This record gives sequence, structure tokens and C-alpha cells, in this order.
Amino acid sequence: MTTARTSSVISPALSRRAGGLVVMTAVLGSVLAGCAAAPPAPHPQAAPAVPPPVLSLAQTTTVLSDLGKVLTTGDAALDPNALTARVMDPALAMRHAEYLRAQATNGQRPPTALPTSAQAVIEPRTSTWPRTQVVVSVQPDDLQAPRLLVLEQATPREQYRLWGWARLFPGVSMPATATPGAGSPVLSADASGLSLRPDQVMPAYADVLSNGDGSQSAPQFAPDPFRTSVTSARQTLATNVKDVGNAAETYTPDPAPLTVIGTVDGGALVIGKMTTVSTVSITVGGAKLTLSPVESALAATSEATQSLVRTYTDVLVFRVPPAGSTAQVQLVAAEAVLTAVAAQ
Repeated sequence: MTTARTSSVISPALSRRAGGLVVMTAVLGSVLAGCAAAPPAPHPQAAPAVPPPVLSLAQTTTVLSDLGKVLTTGDAALDPNALTARVMDPALAMRHAEYLRAQATNGQRPPTALPTSAQAVIEPRTSTWPRTQVVVSVQPDDLQAPRLLVLEQATPREQYRLWGWARLFPGVSMPATATPGAGSPVLSADASGLSLRPDQVMPAYADVLSNGDGSQSAPQFAPDPFRTSVTSARQTLATNVKDVGNAAETYTPDPAPLTVIGTVDGGALVIGKMTTVSTVSITVGGAKLTLSPVESALAATSEATQSLVRTYTDVLVFRVPPAGSTAQVQLVAAEAVLTAVAAQ
């Protein structure tokens, strides 16, 4: 028996401002006591009350161009080692798994198309690190949904690297954010003023995935294609393995979102990672599960006689309305990639 789940869901270099310092040059020489004028005191330029955007549009274009070159090289060779200069986890793990998938299917399931030309840029403004920038790509050549690329700079001296990507859902629009020249505010994980605190969004959504309409958090979330796909795949898996064992799935978000970016309406975009673990336990003696070519490539074996554990890396992007709004939290983009398989 083959059990498989689709590996994808439906579908600013550092800008450093140095404060202007007035450098005084002392004129050495003898002066008459009481006759020399006191030198003027230096007046450093005041720091801006609001931090500037972390990257200019020109710098963003350069970052994306460099990322595109790295992706092209890595994709052509199906070599994750070629990506490390501009790609980081979880995107690196996701791309590595996609390279194994492409090899296992003789190119029939190639890596996800990731255009690096932008149709929209969300420039956060902050004076701290890590720094995150969000880019909405142009539509891929295969006419699939535009990608939302999430870039991160971990420290002042590091390059911006691709942290993750997600597909925008059909018919779902991104919320309005500040113009790139102005920059959007970066909010804390426990920020108030939203319908749901940012650090509570992903745990609440994970509970909805687990318990459906029975979750206390279900009324807070609008329906979305990712939830529909996960629920359907879980039910299908349970049906497919009922004669040999049972199936269970867990959804574990990272402890805190990667970033929270304020939107014009007083709401926020909350971006984070979740790990989905799908486990099939074989309870019938002599029964076995035959792995798909992709699962076999990840597990380094072709069958399971005791258990099959599949791990998906999920990147999720939520639109959270401001406090007092009657709107629900909306998942606007997501990506799920099968990144690990263990078979016993």
C-alpha cells in the first residue's frame, strides 16, 4: 500500500545610517586669556524617531537578483550545498527535500518555481536584528499562484537569505501595508491591539487543525484551502490504512512567530513555521506498507512493517485583524513540503 500526501498546498544589504557628526578642528596657538572665543560644542544629528526601512528598493532588487542566481545554480544541479550563501532553514530543508523528490521521480516533480522578481515588497522598519523582509513575487511561468518570499538577515554582517516561501491562495488578497519608502512597523510577539495576540495565532490554528470545528479557536479563523487539504489528506490516510493499523497527525508550531508586521488597517501579518508529523502504526502482523519513490528516497528504504513517520515543514502566513474587528484571522498563504520520512 502506498500512502502519500502532496508536498505543496493549493494553490531590506543592510542600510546603515551614520549619524552626522560635526568634527571640530582645534587651532593650536597662543591666545590672550579672556580674549579667545569658546569653540562651539558639537551637535550630533538626532536619531530618527522612527527607524528607516531596513532596505531600499534598489538594495532589495540586488538581494533578489543574488538569490535568483543561487537558486538557478542549485536547481540545475539539484545540489543543496549550492544554496547556503542565500538560503537558510527552513527553506534549505524544504529545497533539499524537493531535490530528492525531483531525483526520485526522474524530474517529473521538479522543485517549486520561486520567481525572484517582485510585484510587491513589504519593507519593515526596525533597528534590531534579526531582520525580515517579505516579497510578493510575480506569477511563475507555470501560471501557479505568486509566491510570498520571506527573507531574513540574522546579524548586521550577514547576507539576507531566503528563510521560507508560501503560495498565495486564489482569491485572497494581501492586506495593505506601508509604502516601501516609509516602511511597516515590526510588532512584538506579544503585541496588543489585535484580535488575537501574535504568539497565540499559530498554536490556536494548530488546535483547529487537530480538532476541527470542535476547537475553541475555530470561530476565530476563516476557512482556508490549507486546512481543507490537511483535513482531507488525514481522513484519506486513516481510511487507507484501517485494515493494517491506525494513523495520527500532530501539528507543532515554532514557539514564536518569525515576524509580525503591522498593516495599514491596524492589523498584522504573522509569519511562522509549523511541523506536521503524520504517523502510521502497523498493528496487523505480517502487514507492510510500500513507500512511494519520494518517501523511499527520504527514508532510504522501500517499505515499512512497523511504522511510517512522515514529517512536513509548513510555512504559514496569517492576516490578523485589529482588535474590535468582526473579521476572522485569515491564513493567506502556506506551503507544506515533506522533508523527512522514517520507516521501521
